[in-house]
Amino acid sequence: MTRFLSSITFDTAESGASMSLGTLPVWDLSDLYAGEDAPELTRDLAWLEGECAQFAADYEGKLDGLDAPGFLACVLRNEKISSVAGRIMSYAGLRYYQMTTDADRAKFMSDQQEQITNFTTPLVFFTLELNRLDDDFLTGLFAKNTDLARYKPVFDRIRAMKPYQLSDELEKFLHDLGVVGDAWERLFDETIAGLEFEVLGETLSIEGTLNLLTDPVRATREAASHELARVFQANIKTFARVHNTQAKEKEILDRWRGMPTAQTGRHLSNDVEPEVVEALRSAVVAAYPKLSHRYYELKRKWLGLDRMQVWDRNAPLPMEDTKVVDWPTARATVMDAYNAFDPRMGEIAAPFFDKGWIDAAVVPGKAPGAFAHPTVTDVHPYVMLNYLGKPRDVMTLAHELGHGVHQVLAADQGEMLSSTPLTLAETASVFGEMLTFRTMLDRAETPAQRKVLLAGKVEDMINTVVRQIAFYDFECKLHEARRAGELTPDDINALWMSIQGESLGPAFDFMDGYETFWAYIPHFIHSPFYVYAYAFGDGLVNALYSVYAGGDAGFEDKYFEMLKAGGSKHHKELLAPFGLDASDPKFWDLGLSMISGFIDELEAMEG
Repeated sequence: MTRFLSSITFDTAESGASMSLGTLPVWDLSDLYAGEDAPELTRDLAWLEGECAQFAADYEGKLDGLDAPGFLACVLRNEKISSVAGRIMSYAGLRYYQMTTDADRAKFMSDQQEQITNFTTPLVFFTLELNRLDDDFLTGLFAKNTDLARYKPVFDRIRAMKPYQLSDELEKFLHDLGVVGDAWERLFDETIAGLEFEVLGETLSIEGTLNLLTDPVRATREAASHELARVFQANIKTFARVHNTQAKEKEILDRWRGMPTAQTGRHLSNDVEPEVVEALRSAVVAAYPKLSHRYYELKRKWLGLDRMQVWDRNAPLPMEDTKVVDWPTARATVMDAYNAFDPRMGEIAAPFFDKGWIDAAVVPGKAPGAFAHPTVTDVHPYVMLNYLGKPRDVMTLAHELGHGVHQVLAADQGEMLSSTPLTLAETASVFGEMLTFRTMLDRAETPAQRKVLLAGKVEDMINTVVRQIAFYDFECKLHEARRAGELTPDDINALWMSIQGESLGPAFDFMDGYETFWAYIPHFIHSPFYVYAYAFGDGLVNALYSVYAGGDAGFEDKYFEMLKAGGSKHHKELLAPFGLDASDPKFWDLGLSMISGFIDELEAMEG
């Protein structure tokens, strides 16, 4: 298939800047399909429909009679089905996120989802029947076939759901009903992408408006904050309805399955013990005073303020160089950091820039935020950014590219074993940020430059650790409250504000309207309780980096082996070669002490 590389030149007119960012890359999705009418897509849909029906005919009610080679053949066929379905939905989804306000793209994605849901309904038996097999039967099969035995981690995770499994008929019903829940997610996405904000005479998207919260002019930040609050409030009933519906749907599913908490499903999918998550949460909350409270008090002094307002939280420092970082500079900075760690990392990262695997420009209708999507293991990941030339955007590039490197390395595990639990999925992304930060810190020419870099990193870490644990606490409160009945917008607002002061600290006042800022955060809708994975990943990487900085022999090779493992190993097994154990409560203190140490250095600069 001929590859057509497409790109556009984009400047930051949306954020009020005039400097060109250079030529920003745009996705080339032809490695998935050449278009929505591609004959390959038609072929794959037809194959999928037939193969799903044939798979069910060949194996339903027969798993307990298979020998080891037969069971392996069954698993490989199931994996192939996942790959073809994943390719189709990756193409439809990525194309949609490029322009969520386009009705044709939305319809195309919805149609593909409905078809694939219908095709794969006959496959629901597979996990249900798998969970009814005796442990001894499976153990015997694994002992006879090493190729089959490598899938044991997948079976273990599936069988962890055994206590919460419903009847076959109900599971098939829920499978079919999944498209309804997806429609609420789409409503959220399309509402967010379609919002317009009027700030200082400009009409902006949500990305452009959020970007103004880092503007050096305080009046601009304030105006953007009030406009965000105004627009969120104007749409608050929609956002409250989406949150109520999603939370209620989850409560019903959890109740029928007998899950003890709203978080149980996420912990199971993350392959992490509840007590490990609680140890992380408790360590972070206990550290609020020495982390966010202490840092924001420093920042208040730097900004010359008596009190901090919410629009000052991400303000640039007075001594900060606010010039726009163009795309070539951002690329060079991240690639230099990756290559300095290990040239193999640079080799894996380079194609993302050269082959249309990154979509970076901010355009109307594009989904906000950033992500790296692994697609399927026989293609490659795609990275989405909304690049506006801020220093933090460079760190976002480093972060998402880290995901991409991880996904490329894990792809050799195959479709069923490559997917990494969320708690470990943030490892390479946060490590990529740390490498980039350390490279920039080493290049600092003056104490002022070092101070700005340290402060920026501390803010990023606070946003990754403190902020995300506060988000997790908000979600815990939201889902618990929803169990008692419908939540009004004011109810949700109150839950949001109940955690803000505790996490940000006494330096802040909170403007009227800030209580609605829960409304735009996509993780609450798309992946309930996802957010603690960010804090998990940051703490894990801080501990890993301490081992690396200590000169651990062969660290690079061990690091690559960890990423290559994908989802084939538990976090204890992955961290053991580094002498680390996330189930040890002291593990989290090791990571948090790195953040505290940076704040110590910043305080010392004030002396």
